[in-house]
Amino acid sequence: MESNKLILSYCHNFNKIVKAEFLEGDNISSYLVDIYKNYIFEVNINDLDELSEMQKLDEIMGKYVEDYKFREKMQKEIIGIRVKRNTSNILKTIVDAIIQIFKKIELESTRVIDISMWI
Repeated sequence: MESNKLILSYCHNFNKIVKAEFLEGDNISSYLVDIYKNYIFEVNINDLDELSEMQKLDEIMGKYVEDYKFREKMQKEIIGIRVKRNTSNILKTIVDAIIQIFKKIELESTRVIDISMWI
């Protein structure tokens, strides 16, 4: 129980992510929230690399919940994730893929700013 509180102290977006409501039929978002919850509670809090990954996933999912355009891009990319049969930790493989997709989107992304009125 104490480790769960410690983990949640690192995940600042936890409540926002878990309580997010998605459109009916948006199964990808529901699966991602489940992956998020399962992953963060399996993290070894003594491993700095895992803590760093957990915080990165928390950041990504926080943006996923808040930013519709980002969510669209992530969903298009997430569909392409493939996990090999002989993978020992499927959850970690998926989280690593999500982080790589996020990095790819961030590199490619330049936000289009709509100007509604010229001065």
